[in-house]
Amino acid sequence: MSEAARFAAIMEEGAALRHRLANEGAGSVIGVVDACEASMRAGGKLFFCGNGGSAADAQHLATEWLVRLRSKVERPSWPAIALTLDPTALTAGGNDYGFDEVFARPLSGLGRRGDVLFGITTSGKSPNVLRALERARGMGIVTVGLLGGDGGPAKALCDHPLIIPSEVTARIQEAHITLGHAVLELLEDRMVRS
Repeated sequence: MSEAARFAAIMEEGAALRHRLANEGAGSVIGVVDACEASMRAGGKLFFCGNGGSAADAQHLATEWLVRLRSKVERPSWPAIALTLDPTALTAGGNDYGFDEVFARPLSGLGRRGDVLFGITTSGKSPNVLRALERARGMGIVTVGLLGGDGGPAKALCDHPLIIPSEVTARIQEAHITLGHAVLELLEDRMVRS
């Protein structure tokens, strides 16, 4: 296969996933938007966590909510925290409690009942994301999973699993950021209307 053909195949594979989400995912996404809106209106916060590229997505989405998503929409800053951002907390948590606790431990101190946690894991198997989802559930925090494949063990820990039906990490990550943007855009539309 030529590089041009390979490039086209990569683009088509990603487009096919997004097309499938557009046709099959609206109900699940709107459920996430409903949960986030309820949290925001009750004074809650959105939390995000993940590893590697998913850590970057967590930071990206939290910043979109905290600072600005769309340049043409002027609105207040709304609370969002990426549990991936503080190297002091990450290294202390890893050193003192183990890497599996690096998200759950700070969530314990920062999270409150009614907040929303987005656990981002392309495999659905990341131990530290699973622990954060478990901790969130125990605290009455709504759990959203941006997952891949069949959702892995994370699926059972999510009130709202959003699963990308692919085994290709890059395609899953591309779809995750697309879904994250869609959730936040729909949520922002609701929040600025009232």
